[in-house]
Amino acid sequence: MKFSAQQIAGMLGGQVEGNPEVLVDNLSKIEEGKPGTLTFLANPKYAHYIYETKASIAIVSNDFVAENTLPSDLTLVRVADAYASFAKLLEAYNSLKKPQPSIHKASVIADTSSVGEGVHIAAFVVVGENAKIGKGCIIHAGSVVGDNVILGEGTVLYAGVKVYPDCTIGAHCTLHSGVVIGGDGFGFAPNSENNYSKVPQIGNVIIEDHVEVGANTTIDRATLGSTIIRRGVKIDNLIQIAHNVEIGENTVIAAQTGIAGSTKIGKNCMIGGQVGIVGHITIADGTKIAAQSGIGSEIKEPNTIVQGSPAFSIMDFKKSYVGFRKLPDIMKRLEDLEKKD
Repeated sequence: MKFSAQQIAGMLGGQVEGNPEVLVDNLSKIEEGKPGTLTFLANPKYAHYIYETKASIAIVSNDFVAENTLPSDLTLVRVADAYASFAKLLEAYNSLKKPQPSIHKASVIADTSSVGEGVHIAAFVVVGENAKIGKGCIIHAGSVVGDNVILGEGTVLYAGVKVYPDCTIGAHCTLHSGVVIGGDGFGFAPNSENNYSKVPQIGNVIIEDHVEVGANTTIDRATLGSTIIRRGVKIDNLIQIAHNVEIGENTVIAAQTGIAGSTKIGKNCMIGGQVGIVGHITIADGTKIAAQSGIGSEIKEPNTIVQGSPAFSIMDFKKSYVGFRKLPDIMKRLEDLEKKD
C-alpha cells in the first residue's frame, strides 16, 4: 500500500515541505534510504545523512534547520517530535500487517472454551478446556493456551508461546516466541536421604494489561497464590522470573536478568541486563539497577540507583572503581617504599 506525503502529514499533524504527492510504500533508516521509502531524523548525530539520503520522504522535527543543500527529490514532513511521530507510523505499519480474523482448521480448540469476536488463531494452536480468548486476540502457530486460561482483549501470542493452566493475561499484552507462562516454580525440599522432594506448585501467574514479554522469557507459577506482573511492565528476552514474584507497574527489565522467588519489585523501576536478584526481598519504587549488578538485600529508599555485585550506591561504586583501577599503581608504590626500608 502506498501513501503520499500529504496523507502522512495528515496522520501526524505535520506540514509538508516539498512534493505533497510523492508516494512511499516502505520504511528505511536514513543512512540506507532508497527511493519510495520513508525515513526520519531525530538524533542530531545522524543529521549529515539527510543531505545524501535516497529516501523520498523524511520526517523531521519543526526545529530542524538544513545546513547544506537537501536532495532535490526529498520531501520533508515537519512535526513536533520526529521520533514520536515515526514510532506512531511504525505502530500503524504493524497494524496493517496484522493477520485477518480467522481460525485455522489445523488448530484444536476445546468445546468448553470461548473465543471472542475478531480473533485470529493460526495452525497447530491448542486451546484447552474452559479457556477464554478475548476479542481481537491473535495467537500465532504452535502456541498452547492451557485449561482455564484467560486472555484479555487484543492480546498477541507469537509462535510457540506456552501458557500453562489457570493463568490470566490481561488486555493488549504481547508475548513473544518461546515465552512460557506458569511453569512450575523451583520448589524442592531436602529429605533425610539427602534427596529433594518436589513441592507442588499450585498457584498461577497473573499478568495485567499492556505488558510485553520478550522471547524465551519464563515466568513461574506461584507455589500458593499468584506470581503477579502489574500493568505496563516491559520485560526483555531471556529473563527468569521465579514463583511468587511481584513486579510493580511500568517497571522495565533488560535481558538475562534473574529474579528469585517471592521478591517484590516496586513500580517504575529500571533493571539493567544480567542483574541477579535474591529471593524474599523488597525493592522500592523507582529503583534503578545497573547492568550485571547483584542484589542481595532489600532496597528500602525509593529512587535509589545502585551498581556492583554486591550492589551499593552508584556514587560510592564509581569512587571505589576509581580506586580499584589505581590499585596496581598503589601496590607498586607500596613495594617501592618497602624496598627503601
